[in-house]
Amino acid sequence: MASAVVITDRESGRSRGFGFVELEDGADQAIEALNGQDLQGRPLRVNEAQSKGRRDGGGGGGGRGGDRRPF
Repeated sequence: MASAVVITDRESGRSRGFGFVELEDGADQAIEALNGQDLQGRPLRVNEAQSKGRRDGGGGGGGRGGDRRPF
């Protein structure tokens, strides 16, 4: 294993329920062996990370009018 990171919530610091593992060798075998396995009553979903690609429009932010709906 080259590296591993668990993704956490910025506010609470708690795990968001997923993470990333970087492997030097054997990724296909690890995916096949672990995908669908039970971990503390929950099935693991193991797959190769996909890039999100470029998204148009930028991020949220706001406060400049537009279509604002109450919650």
